[in-house]
Amino acid sequence: MSENQRVAIVTGGSRGIGRAVVERLAGDGQAVVVGYASKEAEARAAVTAIEAAGGRAIAVQADVADETEVSALFDVAEKEFGGVDVVVNAAGIMVLEPLATADLDRMDLMHRINIRGTFVVNQQAARRVRSGGAIINFSTTVVRTSMPTYSAYAASKAAVEAISLILARELRGRDITVNAVAPGPTATDLFLDGKSDELIQQLASHNPMNRLAAPADIAETVSFLAGPGRWINGQTIYANGGLA
Repeated sequence: MSENQRVAIVTGGSRGIGRAVVERLAGDGQAVVVGYASKEAEARAAVTAIEAAGGRAIAVQADVADETEVSALFDVAEKEFGGVDVVVNAAGIMVLEPLATADLDRMDLMHRINIRGTFVVNQQAARRVRSGGAIINFSTTVVRTSMPTYSAYAASKAAVEAISLILARELRGRDITVNAVAPGPTATDLFLDGKSDELIQQLASHNPMNRLAAPADIAETVSFLAGPGRWINGQTIYANGGLA
């Protein structure tokens, strides 16, 4: 491996947007650590695909909300590849319920992963990412559109945006950028599950591009922030095709 090769950790990298990010960063020439919670076979498949294309990758299991497991994840990245330059925290879950009838236990689980998980991963990133690196978190366009049933989910992602901006300011002088990416409706299995074709078409028509995002569209934004986008810092990038 080249001494100049950048090294990326991607949590939630086994499927969906995280999988697209893994493949894009590997295609950009970065060595990639595919973090996953439970989808081992899918994480291994991502590694196999990257290696078949001539890249370097490993898969490591970690619960993003468990500080011991996340610390071990970074340990493996440093041992295998020599350091960490990019951290993409794409791990998260979505629970949709009206606020008045919301199951608070389900909300607590989501906030554990989406808020505490972001805090834990960013804490390790702040300690270990090398100068010239990037930390990229995931928010959602629903923070802005405020659709019914999304209150708990949007609240968790608003927290992600706050964490990202404050950490960017706390890392003053380190030459490390911290940003959040806020996708709109994206054609992942998680998003499409349970939705009728009519509803999907309706959601696709809400932006002037008149389609859903592909996971690769979101990965392209991450690629920019992880590489050449050095003057973007402390921002939330709404990658949603122009959705208001």
